[in-house]
Amino acid sequence: MSNYNFFDHTADLGVEISGQTKKELFANAACALFGVLIENIKNNGRTTRERKGRYKIITVDGADAADLLINFLREMLYLFNGENWVVGKCEIIKCGNKKLVAQLMGEPYNNRKHLIKTEIKAVTYCGLSVTKNKSGWRAKVIFDV
Repeated sequence: MSNYNFFDHTADLGVEISGQTKKELFANAACALFGVLIENIKNNGRTTRERKGRYKIITVDGADAADLLINFLREMLYLFNGENWVVGKCEIIKCGNKKLVAQLMGEPYNNRKHLIKTEIKAVTYCGLSVTKNKSGWRAKVIFDV
């Protein structure tokens, strides 16, 4: 079962993300972003997300949970566009209201292994929400495509 779903938005792509904890919400948000960007190509019986990769530790700051989510997703997008890095797995080590530390497993982008599905130009504040409810955490994010 997916921890994110798409919703209609004029000319852009809306994603609703869920998680039982805030850490899980942020990890699922990273999966959603790379799920939109990259097709999981089978390679020797394993998908891009299952192959052994390299690790990066990142730290992100924000004014509140919503700003933190945007900054986190923007950092993920920068890793892809600026450093040609494909994140396959994300573990949130620390997630407060204004600071997040994540361990990312991934690998350099390789056009023989990775198929770009959708180009994301930006992660926007438009329609942004991060809420806690009885079943956990939910966020709505709009990707400019």
